[in-house]
Amino acid sequence: MHYLLKISLFVAVGLGLNQVVNLGYRLASKKSNAIHLRFLKSAVNVFIDVVIIYSLVQQFDITKDISKALLQSGTLIVAIATFAAQQALANVISGISVSAAKPYNVNEKIRVLQGGTVIAEGMVIDVTIRQTVIRQFNGECCIVPNSIMDSAVIINTNYTENVGNFIEVTVSYDADIEEAISVMKEICAAHELTIDSDKSSVTVSSFVADGVTLKTTIWTKNLNDSFKACSDIRAALVKEFKEHGIEIPYQTVTIHNA
Repeated sequence: MHYLLKISLFVAVGLGLNQVVNLGYRLASKKSNAIHLRFLKSAVNVFIDVVIIYSLVQQFDITKDISKALLQSGTLIVAIATFAAQQALANVISGISVSAAKPYNVNEKIRVLQGGTVIAEGMVIDVTIRQTVIRQFNGECCIVPNSIMDSAVIINTNYTENVGNFIEVTVSYDADIEEAISVMKEICAAHELTIDSDKSSVTVSSFVADGVTLKTTIWTKNLNDSFKACSDIRAALVKEFKEHGIEIPYQTVTIHNA
């Protein structure tokens, strides 16, 4: 019964200290979503757990003798543990590096590239001592080790004041190009989320098999606004071009029955 009381006491102290750390983090995160806060919370929680477990082990003769034996052969154990956990240690060290550099924060949208390939894209929802959790646009969560985050190319649009996104549309060779450009300018300027529309121009970017490709840049304040504005403008272009008799060509297949 005495042993159970000791164990319960240490567990309660550990849980209480972790709750205090979590409470402190929640209060601090109301002012800032900086990733170093998340990383620090995770590191402190792990430190508390290790100290509590070690202190509990020292309370009993049998476990104390085992811990002494382990400490006496500490050099070999450290060497084995370091070799076995080198990848985990690399993630912890990389987590410290990322936390200090702060290339992204919680609730920021980022794109992670490695070797020219996008390995994750979405919103950062958590950073621990081992990994960064990114919620992708399809709702899935991508768990990326910190060692990869530290070496990868991070594209963070939150670093820029405004976001620009291209819109291209192809019109028929028979269409009035000047009228198509004028309609496209009006639609872009009229959208409530676009900014600096007076500085944006509509250009003839290329000739393709079906017609002439018109291109412009849609500027918005952030990435969320960019997604909505570009979607609305594309839908409006289809409607307005149809009303003005401007054809958006598309391929058709004619089947002749023998």
